[in-house]
Amino acid sequence: MCGIIGYIGEKQAIPLLAEGLRKQSYRGYDSSGIVVIGESVQCIKAVGKLENLEQKVTDVYPKGTIGLGHNRWATHGNVTEENAHPHGDCKGNIFVVHNGIIENYQVLKEKLEAKGHKFVSQTDTEVLPHLIEHFFRGSLEDAVRKALQLVRGTYGLAVIAKEDPGKIVAARLSSPLVLSINSFGGFVASDPAALISHSNKMVFLDDREVAVVAKDNFFVTDLESNPKEKEETLLEWTVEEAQKGGYPHFMLKEIMEHPQSLENTLRGRLLQEEGLVKLGGLEKFKEQLRDMEKIQILACGSASYVARAGEYMLEEYGGIPTQVDIASEFRYRKPVFDKKTLSIFVSQSGETADTLAALKEVKEKGGFTVGVVNVVGSSVARGVDAGVYIHAGPEIAVAATKSVTSQLAAMALIAVFLGRQRQLSLVMGQRIIKELARIPELAKKVLENTRDVEKTAEKYSKYSNFFLIGRKYNFPAVLEGALKLKEIAYVHAEAFGGGELKHGSLALITENFPTIAICPSDSVYEKMVSNIQEIRARNGPVIAIATEGNEDIKKIADDVIYIPKTLEMLTPILSVIPLQLFAYYMGVLRGHDVDKPRNLAKSVTVE
Repeated sequence: MCGIIGYIGEKQAIPLLAEGLRKQSYRGYDSSGIVVIGESVQCIKAVGKLENLEQKVTDVYPKGTIGLGHNRWATHGNVTEENAHPHGDCKGNIFVVHNGIIENYQVLKEKLEAKGHKFVSQTDTEVLPHLIEHFFRGSLEDAVRKALQLVRGTYGLAVIAKEDPGKIVAARLSSPLVLSINSFGGFVASDPAALISHSNKMVFLDDREVAVVAKDNFFVTDLESNPKEKEETLLEWTVEEAQKGGYPHFMLKEIMEHPQSLENTLRGRLLQEEGLVKLGGLEKFKEQLRDMEKIQILACGSASYVARAGEYMLEEYGGIPTQVDIASEFRYRKPVFDKKTLSIFVSQSGETADTLAALKEVKEKGGFTVGVVNVVGSSVARGVDAGVYIHAGPEIAVAATKSVTSQLAAMALIAVFLGRQRQLSLVMGQRIIKELARIPELAKKVLENTRDVEKTAEKYSKYSNFFLIGRKYNFPAVLEGALKLKEIAYVHAEAFGGGELKHGSLALITENFPTIAICPSDSVYEKMVSNIQEIRARNGPVIAIATEGNEDIKKIADDVIYIPKTLEMLTPILSVIPLQLFAYYMGVLRGHDVDKPRNLAKSVTVE
C-alpha cells in the first residue's frame, strides 16, 4: 500500500514521476502528490484518482530535474490534500514522502512544536521533515540519519532538500524501497514495477540502511554512517508482462495466465524418474531439513489459505506435524517452537508487514526459516535462511490470483521434497510428480469454461450473500473463494468446512442465500453430497464445482462448473480458478473496479 517514486537526472522530472505513480497505483491509494525542485519548489497534491493530480500538474507543469511523488493510503488523518504527501518543513526546504507508521510521532511532534515548528496535517509522517529540519546543517543525509535514530516505527522514505541539491536520500525499516541507476538518471521507488520500464537492474535496501542517490551513482550506509556494500538484482520480468495485453482488466489477464505461471513455477523442478523435486534454494540445507520434526507456516490473507492447503500436504505426504499461524497474530501469543521446527513464510510480495514481523520474531529465537515468495529481492526473500521462488511473474491487480495457484504448486513441491526424505515412497513420489507436470495443461482446460462461469455469475449477480463449503484440501480453496467475493464483488461471503454449516449457520439458508460447494470426486465426495442435501432440504440454491464426467451432481445442484480430474492434493490448484473467475465476473457485473477494489492495497506494508 502507498507508492513512492523519486527521480534525479537530466530529464524533466514530472513525466517520470507521473509514470512511476501510475505503475504503483494498483497498490491502493486515496490521494497523491508530487514535489519538484527547479528554479523554485512546487508541491502539488490531489485527493481521489491519480488523474486529478495529473490534471493539476498539467495546468502548472513545474519545471525541475529532481522530484518526489507519492500515492497515499490513509492511516493517520482523513483523505485531504493537507494529509497527502509530500510533506514539507517550516522553511519550504525539506520534503519527505513516506510509507509506514511513525509510532512515536505524537511525542516527537509535541517536542518540535515546543521549539516553534508549525504542523499543518493530521499525519504521523509530517514529523519527519520537521525532525530532519531540526538537525539540518547543510548535509541532508546527516540530518536524515540523526532524525531516524529518534524514530520508532516503520518507514520507507525519500527526502530532498532545496538547500542540498543534487541528491535524494532514501531509507527503510520494514517497508520496501528499491534503487536504480540507469541512463535516465537515479530512481527511488517502493516497487520495482515503477522502474522496470527504465531498467531491470535494481538495488534493494535492507532495514536501517540509508542511501544517497545522485543522477549517476549512489552509496549506502547504516544509521551510524558505516558504508554498506550492495549488489544489483536482475529482475526476470519485463514491461510487457506488467501490461494488460488486450484484456479489459489486469485481474482477468492474470487469471488467464494460470497455465503459464504454473509452468514457470514447476519448470526444471520435476524429476519424474526419481520421484523427486529439485529445489535449488533448499538443496544445501537438505540434511538440516531432514532433522526437522515440526513445521509452522506463517502467512496472511490468500497466502494463509495456501498455507492451510500446505498443512494437509505436508502432514499427509511429508509425514511432519504442521501448524498454520496467521502472521498478524503470531507475535502476540507465546508460540512454542525449537531448532527442530521449520518455519515457512508465504507471501506474494515478500513485503507483507505482519509476515515480516513474524519472520523477525522467529529469527530472533533461532528458528530455521524458508520463504515461498514471488518477488525476487523482496524483504522476505532476503530475510529467510532458504527459499522457493514461485516465478509467477508480476501480479498487478490487487486481488491475488495466479500467485495463489503457483504458491499451491510450490507447497506441493516442498511436500514431496520433505516427504521423500521420510516415508513418501518412490511410487507415490513419481505419481505426484507426473500429475504436477500435467497441472498447467489442466489449468488451461479449466479456463476453456470461462463462458460457463460468466453465465453462472450473471444468474447470481444480484445476490448479496453466499456460503462456500468444501472439505479437506478444498476447505482452504473455499476460504480463498469467499475472500475473492468480498474483495471484488463486495458481497457477504462466508466459507466453511462442509460439515460445519449444520452447527448454526444453516439457519441462514433460504432460497435467496446461494451456496458454492466444491465437490470433486475424491475421498470426501459422499460427505459433500450429504452437505449439499442439507442445503437443498432448506431450498438453498447450490452451485457445484465438480469433476468432469460427474452427471449425478446435476441432480442436486442448480448449476455445475466442471474441473478436470487430478490427484486429491492438487485439486485446490484447479478449483480456485473458477472461484476467482466467478468473483471477477460478479465484480464486473456489479460495476466495480475489479483491479483496484475499495479500501484495499496490493502489498500490505503496515501492521
